[in-house]
Amino acid sequence: MTEDYRSPPEIVNQFQALQHQLRESFSQGGNLRFEDFDVLVIPSLTLDQQQLQKIPGVHQYEERFLFSLTRLRNPRVRLIYVTSQPLHPSVIDYYLHLMPGIPFSHARDRLLLFSTYDSSNRSLTEKILERPRLIERIRQVLRPKRTYMVCFNSTQWERELSVKLQIPLWASDPDLAYWGTKSGSRQIFAQANIPHPDGSQLVWNETALAAEVNALWERQPQLKRAVIKLNEGFSGEGNAILNLQGIGDIPPHQRIAKIRDRFVNLSFQASHETWSSFRSRIPDLGAIVEAFIEGDIKRSPSVQCQIYPSGEVQVLSTHDQILGGPDGQIFQGCSFPADPAYRLQLQDLGEKVGKILAQKGALERFGLDFIAVRPPHTPEAQWELQAIEINLRRGGTTHPFMTLQLLTNGQYDRHTGLFYSQHKQPKYYIASDNLQNHHYRGLLPNDLMDIIAQYHLHFNNRTETGTVFHLIGCLSQFGKLGLTCIGDSPTQAQEIYDRIVAVLDRETQAIEQSEDTLEPSPNPGTVSKHLSESVY
Repeated sequence: MTEDYRSPPEIVNQFQALQHQLRESFSQGGNLRFEDFDVLVIPSLTLDQQQLQKIPGVHQYEERFLFSLTRLRNPRVRLIYVTSQPLHPSVIDYYLHLMPGIPFSHARDRLLLFSTYDSSNRSLTEKILERPRLIERIRQVLRPKRTYMVCFNSTQWERELSVKLQIPLWASDPDLAYWGTKSGSRQIFAQANIPHPDGSQLVWNETALAAEVNALWERQPQLKRAVIKLNEGFSGEGNAILNLQGIGDIPPHQRIAKIRDRFVNLSFQASHETWSSFRSRIPDLGAIVEAFIEGDIKRSPSVQCQIYPSGEVQVLSTHDQILGGPDGQIFQGCSFPADPAYRLQLQDLGEKVGKILAQKGALERFGLDFIAVRPPHTPEAQWELQAIEINLRRGGTTHPFMTLQLLTNGQYDRHTGLFYSQHKQPKYYIASDNLQNHHYRGLLPNDLMDIIAQYHLHFNNRTETGTVFHLIGCLSQFGKLGLTCIGDSPTQAQEIYDRIVAVLDRETQAIEQSEDTLEPSPNPGTVSKHLSESVY
């Protein structure tokens, strides 16, 4: 399956008919009647695979949708979940036990699991499409006109799978994907008259890119740095920083060539990235250049919204993103909600963008990322917001918020930007996909469950505080874990997160130290068995 594949017209027409069927399933209030529908979850990251491989344990990110299992609290819902590799049974048990008052066996009977048994570096959806017998087995368990499909992002592959299964996809038409790219986002921002960094149009080779850098510098000769972005990059992994110091000393007729020479010294945000591999993606993905926003006091907030078939735009949440990498460009996690100094403004800007996307036919979720800068010696409430990009898909802030929402049955309050449980208690959380430590390697899912039970690290359904873990399958090989720590205040959420880290560090480092000083055992078979389980 090639990257330039396009769905045949008959597939497009059938898909549009299915989407019309989905639109008819919405009530006048704009909410899908979830109690009447089964959900097929295809947690495929159908993105550029070369970019994806820069993320440790990315093949396990299919687990991020497991929060969906809490939908099984509704006795009329079935969930069909497909993965590349089978999910560990203890991981499934963990999520099913998050629902108090629901008999485990009753929920488990309504959960249907399928796997492609394929760990290759391709998207899950492509793997499914290559297996017609698997498609037929999935199709046989679906209820016609009573099932819809959800995915991480919508491409021609998800469209084709929707048609083969004859169920609608609750997502935007893949033909609208451009509006979720870097260049597409800039066009939407300009149309909405939303502040965004000075930058370029989309280019497809390094010479044109150097020319755009030169044009940007000529408009802003005081600029110190610029950001080079692959047009379809994500999580900041496709970004690189270019140093513009000394550009003014180069004669104008030599400047573009000299800028091009500087690309080899770009500061890449993805580890192990090189100019050679980066430049090879420009003809395929395209690239833009933007002014780097400087600031001593700088944050990266975001707003998440949902677009209904009626065109209504609903604000779902705001976050302050936690960024890492060499220049603070890579998404690591988030805290909810965003700072009160700008969270209501984020909501207004998100709704403004959502209305334009709705006019273009977009559906379901999107996120809008910003850079917030507070100039020195100004009041704390005075932050300047610059829009950076639109994510026309589910993202790293989707699963933490939906976890909170599904576990508490609470509501987001548009007037305050806070989330309130059914008991009218405001809730806060810190979430991350990147809690990583080499000491955690070798921890099996069952080991984590033991630690959770021993130290009471679970989510408490009575107080509606605690931790929900995800990416559990990443632990053993990569020492990496995801978690959402929910508290009744930002301080409590941080304390819960810090305790998790302290416990995991203590448990794993203690085991490693004990193995370093292990005395010969009178029963070598027992010792070797213990060590092999720790490794694998």
